[in-house]
Amino acid sequence: VGMLFDPFSLISNGWPILATLAIIVIGKSLAAFAIVVAFRYPIATALMISASLAQIGEFSFILAELGVGLKLLHEQGRDLILAGAILSIVLNPLMFLAVDWMKPWLERRASKTASLDEAKPIGPATEPGQLASVAAPVKEDGPPPRTALNGHSILVGYGRVGSLVGASLKKAALPFLVIEDADKTLAKLRDDGIETVSGNAANSEVFAASNPEGAKRLILAIPNAFEAGQIVLRARAANPKINVIARAHSDAEVEHLKGLGADTVIMGEREIARGIVEEVMEGKTEAAEEPKAPIT
Repeated sequence: VGMLFDPFSLISNGWPILATLAIIVIGKSLAAFAIVVAFRYPIATALMISASLAQIGEFSFILAELGVGLKLLHEQGRDLILAGAILSIVLNPLMFLAVDWMKPWLERRASKTASLDEAKPIGPATEPGQLASVAAPVKEDGPPPRTALNGHSILVGYGRVGSLVGASLKKAALPFLVIEDADKTLAKLRDDGIETVSGNAANSEVFAASNPEGAKRLILAIPNAFEAGQIVLRARAANPKINVIARAHSDAEVEHLKGLGADTVIMGEREIARGIVEEVMEGKTEAAEEPKAPIT
């Protein structure tokens, strides 16, 4: 694909290429960010998805070539798409660096906005002519309280995987706390008597509240390998001896997390395949051990 790109087009068609690049990098990212936030997902998740979508790949080349072949797209349009795709792929790592830089600032802004909303007076006046004096509690703009647990497990994420891990830890009476940013999940955990830290574990103040220095193990049950890698680095800096267990969806994610310091990385697809193979082999062994009927 790169051989089709004419570097001199950056000079002859500089402004159209920049406009195309802006649509890909800025336009797609803003649209993705707005959609994810509208569905009430955390700011960190919205930023990660925005950065991931700030590029276009090989499929765009196929569509552009098809458009030219059907005379629906001019060749110059195909060249602009090609240039924009190559440049967006080159710039994509910088988008992830920008996300890492912007995330704490945006989370602080979101926290302040929530605090102002909760500080508004509620309820009617207590007496005629008197202003209402009852107000919702104001969240302090500071780090969450630090846990008193020691020798515990830090479980990051309480979704489908995290909830199963948490149930097993609770059944075994092993001390643990959960770092989670979903309000409904936090409320349920507190009702069940499980200690929680509210927020995103990639945030330094939130993670520090879980006392990683005194923790025995860190269990990363979140599916985002990039975010999990940031947490691994924070954990290793705070406690080099902590046992880090993470999840992954590909061999590349396994290598990424192990390279950052995770002790054990479990890939779901590999474990599913291993379970299937074990069932097949056990069935094969049982079939081989069955006595054969005598031939008469």
